[in-house]
Amino acid sequence: MPNRAIVLAAGLGTRMRPYNGHIPKPLVEIGGKSLIDYSLDRLADACVQRVVVNVHHLADALERHLASRQRPQIVISDERAALLGTGGGIAKALPQLGAEPFFLVNSDTVWLDGVKPNFTRLAEAFDPQAMDALLLLAPTTDSIGYVGRGDFTMLPDGRLRRRGENEVVPFVYAGAAVLSPALFADAPTGAFPLTRLFDRAGAKDRLFGLRLEGVWMHVGTPEAVAAAEAALAATH
Repeated sequence: MPNRAIVLAAGLGTRMRPYNGHIPKPLVEIGGKSLIDYSLDRLADACVQRVVVNVHHLADALERHLASRQRPQIVISDERAALLGTGGGIAKALPQLGAEPFFLVNSDTVWLDGVKPNFTRLAEAFDPQAMDALLLLAPTTDSIGYVGRGDFTMLPDGRLRRRGENEVVPFVYAGAAVLSPALFADAPTGAFPLTRLFDRAGAKDRLFGLRLEGVWMHVGTPEAVAAAEAALAATH
């Protein structure tokens, strides 16, 4: 089981109006709990000891909020000077993440677990000999807050193929993964998207997926906040 993780929390959250003028997107609350705490609580439950959180937009508010957490240990990766993108942000944080595979989770992703926690399932399914990345995938048809044509097709052995320009595919990346540091070998410098490395791994047949068990909620807009709160309320 990976004992380190990174939570991506540096995005501008431009679609999350009216919140984003004064509340960073990771601190938007769903059912009385901030988005980022859903991710951090799940990582703590998975026995992750250290979590790197990258910050940029309204970083001071995020740092104040995170200072109150006892577990997991939080390490801030400061991107105030320049936003580095999803790939560049992780590359900057690699010295804090160590040499072993680690969890990645976006701060705007929330899900309801099935019988076994999805972080546990990811850890158990990750094979560093065959994989550079194992992505948690949600079905497009019954996910909450997602409107789109999907990201990937999954082959019977779990390998992933990215959606073509005019295709509709059954799975969307759910914003969580296990990544090997090998994914970042010879990575670009500066700002770049993580999808660039996913595509490179896919070309080498080292990009795999695992279907999420439970219900995934993409909380990217104020409308999605309401939908996610309704889904959470229905489970209690």
